[in-house]
Amino acid sequence: MIVPGGVETRGDWTEVWRANLVLRCATRILVRVAEFRAMHLAQLDKRAHKVEWNQILKPDQPVRVEASCRKSRIYHAGAAAQRIERAITDVLGAPLADDAAIVVKLRIEDDLAVISIDSSGESLHKRGHKEAVAKAPMRETMAAGFLQECGYRGAEPVFDPMCGSGTFVIEAAEIAAGLYPGRSRHFAFEDFASFKPDIWARMKADMPVHVPRFRFFGADRDSGAVRMSSANALRAGVADWCEFAQGAIADAVPPDGPPGLVMINPPYGARIGNKGPLYGLHANMGEVLRSRFKGWRVGIVTSEPSLARATGLPFREPGPIVAHGGLKVRLYQTGPL
Repeated sequence: MIVPGGVETRGDWTEVWRANLVLRCATRILVRVAEFRAMHLAQLDKRAHKVEWNQILKPDQPVRVEASCRKSRIYHAGAAAQRIERAITDVLGAPLADDAAIVVKLRIEDDLAVISIDSSGESLHKRGHKEAVAKAPMRETMAAGFLQECGYRGAEPVFDPMCGSGTFVIEAAEIAAGLYPGRSRHFAFEDFASFKPDIWARMKADMPVHVPRFRFFGADRDSGAVRMSSANALRAGVADWCEFAQGAIADAVPPDGPPGLVMINPPYGARIGNKGPLYGLHANMGEVLRSRFKGWRVGIVTSEPSLARATGLPFREPGPIVAHGGLKVRLYQTGPL
């Protein structure tokens, strides 16, 4: 079920692990462990002590609590967090630490208290194999979402002529190969009391990897970005299916083979600098794509509708607004040119 800020579903702990392993667009997976009415702090304290903490967390793993209160009689988030901390230490004996990797989240809204455990740890855009990033990088989760919004399912080539650290290209190759996005990293749930290493190992081993039918291409005028992209693709295990080369957008030509999808996250002024000169860049980019990439579809991410219009490309209605590094960006896409 779609809810503000996310999606709700039900499942057992194995489904929590699977969601972290296979979902490409989620930021994190929260596990709701308790929900009750709390009109005052004493009531919150009493009911938090009834949570079966020893079935969820380990007594030797440090924990930190984050709380928020909105439109509730309990309005002091710090005091509310203290009640949850007290319940955890009383029932479980786990230590508290400001830098703990395991996070318990309390949200009180309209007097309804919801206690959740962050099963992911670090944000899910951190796949575990991308060490080098270019200036103003796009998160992997967002790149995967824009690819899906373009209808990409792994059955066509992808080319990014401004590839930066290679995020679009690598994500596309992983999707085509059937690689799970969470295959290379550690998750917070691996330190929960409910974790079963043998089941988790089998789950990861069941990854249905196959050789993609197409190759994936990236280019960038910065030689350092090309090196970063190649190194990231190697760590991701997709280097055999990806090609990166140095070159400006004016020199871009379609790779050999059938047409596919051009995905670009070009500079859009607010995140890089003055956007005045960018109109010429976008006009040039549009001319190159219209004249050389016949049959290819195009997806461009930008915060500036005027820059999208400057390309002269026949965009459909833009996609929904997405928050990206303090900016509001949208996907502009075309049909086959």
